[in-house]
Amino acid sequence: MNQELTRNQRLDRLPVTGRHRRLVVGSGIGWALDAMDVGLVSFIMAALAVHWGLTPTETSWLGSIGFVGMALGATFGGLLADRVGRRQVFALTLLVYGLATGASALATGLGMLIALRFIVGLGLGAELPVASTLVSEFAPRRVRGRMVVILEAFWAVGWIAAALIGTFVVTADDNGWRWALAIGMVPTLYAIYVRKGLPESVRFLEDKGRHEEAEKVVASFEAEVRQAELERIDAAEQQRLREVPREDLEDSTSIWDRSLRRRTAALWIVWFCVNLAYYGAFIWIPSLLVADGFSLVRSFQFTLIITLAQLPGYAVAAWLIEAWGRRKTLATFLLGSAASALFFGTASTETTIILAGCLLSFFNLGAWGALYAIGPELYPSHVRGAGTGAAAGFGRIASIIAPLIVPPILAFGDSIALFSVFSAAFLLAALAALTLPEQRGKVLDA
Repeated sequence: MNQELTRNQRLDRLPVTGRHRRLVVGSGIGWALDAMDVGLVSFIMAALAVHWGLTPTETSWLGSIGFVGMALGATFGGLLADRVGRRQVFALTLLVYGLATGASALATGLGMLIALRFIVGLGLGAELPVASTLVSEFAPRRVRGRMVVILEAFWAVGWIAAALIGTFVVTADDNGWRWALAIGMVPTLYAIYVRKGLPESVRFLEDKGRHEEAEKVVASFEAEVRQAELERIDAAEQQRLREVPREDLEDSTSIWDRSLRRRTAALWIVWFCVNLAYYGAFIWIPSLLVADGFSLVRSFQFTLIITLAQLPGYAVAAWLIEAWGRRKTLATFLLGSAASALFFGTASTETTIILAGCLLSFFNLGAWGALYAIGPELYPSHVRGAGTGAAAGFGRIASIIAPLIVPPILAFGDSIALFSVFSAAFLLAALAALTLPEQRGKVLDA
């Protein structure tokens, strides 16, 4: 082993190994379970509007309250991850929202359900930025962005699972929504695997002075590569390190220091606008279709088809993010989302509704993948969790607002007005994304 390389450089220069794949899949399953829980709310809102006779205002609060918890969870989860570790917080959040989701199945009224959805949101909000940070810190530099987008693609898997549960379980009978929430307890069991099966961040361990643990983790990844291959890689890495661009941000003590404040502000704008448009649209789509005269079952079937388009969106983003770069990929998908939102707002037939919805899914979820890849790369390790968590937390403010603004906009306007607002949000996000630094191929820590 070439001792001139730091542990982080040793991780950066590795090829993708089975250990990397297990990390992505292990984190991705937690991510999918998270998405499944968020997605179920849109179907439960539509069902309870029918079964409990909820007003649009009551329904919007049911959709928003979880995002209040997610805003707090994302902010404090990131800070906690910088103090006690990425893996520990990841496992804890799975446990919190899994138990709260299961308890929600026993809710006897709207007040109880709203209170439990708030607790669910705390766990959900803390998990997402922590998981993306963990994967980003282990991914080899040349495929780092792609691996984070692949992780984010598990969101589509979870949302598709939610659409299937909504279509076949929620609509089964008047208590179908309870069985759907009971299925949401799965994360409590998965938390045990996360705690024991996933490695802790090497950058976190080094920041805390736990160098022996950090060395064991790095060695476990290197053990999957033959020694002769490692020696060849080390020689190439020494040359590459003289050429690879890097940023020295280790002196930064806050995400608002002079060297970081511009990127932090731009990242917050992107997170806010994307959350506003995404959750405003996708949380309400099943209910909007029902309001347009489609049956509960039919509207859920439409939503399932639209959701399937998320997967190719992630696949294209995963390729482009290394071929084009982070900034250009994110801005392109956001512009596509803006155009698709306008198209959906004017769609009136079954064919155009499905086509516009699929395009919105494709571009919007591709943008999400690129956004999660960009975030962790903008900050040095000692404030990385705080940086990604704070941006996600600020974005959750928009996700709280989004379900609440839908009923009044529809009351004073129509679907065109509503989706014009979402289109404008995507456009503003694209402009902010273009001001972010391009981090493709850069060393995360000096």
